Amino acid sequence: MIAEGTVVVERLLNSRYPVRALLGVERRFRELSDELDGVDVPGYVTSAETMAEAVGFHLNRGILAVADRPVPAPTVESVIDGARVLAVLEGVGDHENLGSLFRNAAALGVDGVLLGAGCSDPLYRRSVRVSMGHVLRVPFATFGSWPGDLELLRERGFRIAALTPRADSVSLRQLRDQTPEKVALMLGAEGPGLTGEAIAAADVAVRIPMPEGVDSLNVATAGAIAFYETRPPLS
Repeated sequence: MIAEGTVVVERLLNSRYPVRALLGVERRFRELSDELDGVDVPGYVTSAETMAEAVGFHLNRGILAVADRPVPAPTVESVIDGARVLAVLEGVGDHENLGSLFRNAAALGVDGVLLGAGCSDPLYRRSVRVSMGHVLRVPFATFGSWPGDLELLRERGFRIAALTPRADSVSLRQLRDQTPEKVALMLGAEGPGLTGEAIAAADVAVRIPMPEGVDSLNVATAGAIAFYETRPPLS
């Protein structure tokens, strides 16, 4: 996977992802000098023009790092264990929406992200960048069977809440007031939302109340609201 910019590269260096090498302009290496102290990987200093030629587009963040994915990859069970609030995604194929969801999850106390059918790769370059590197911090895994593997959450005491604008769903505030000990918040693709099969597999359908004439929110925005409303108190 590839990290862009000093903020994201710094988070990569402090993550469990093993860095292979870095490429950047001298100024960016100076900015990361403390974080790079003791890091025994190649660091290639070059000009912005050479970077643009090598990468194929102008990179105004001035530094790239490439790293290996963790082996073995996290399992669904390892993400569930010890979690209190989880995000479950279906069909989130837009890389920027996916990165934004991870950034919101990190900021609002979500313990992990589980990916169902049709989701893009969280470690795609644009998703990593938009998440501000938090995709490297928030544990995630992919279900093997969808939506059948949602039963793994139910077996471990999670209440599965499907976010949908359907009129017969309960309000998010009602879910919050019921204060389930463990909750998995399920969000679908921008536009079509969750499939009927996914909603049917949930324990409750939940909506964010909105004025007449507004039928939905951006999926990352809806996720942020749901994460905030259901998160445990922060110390």
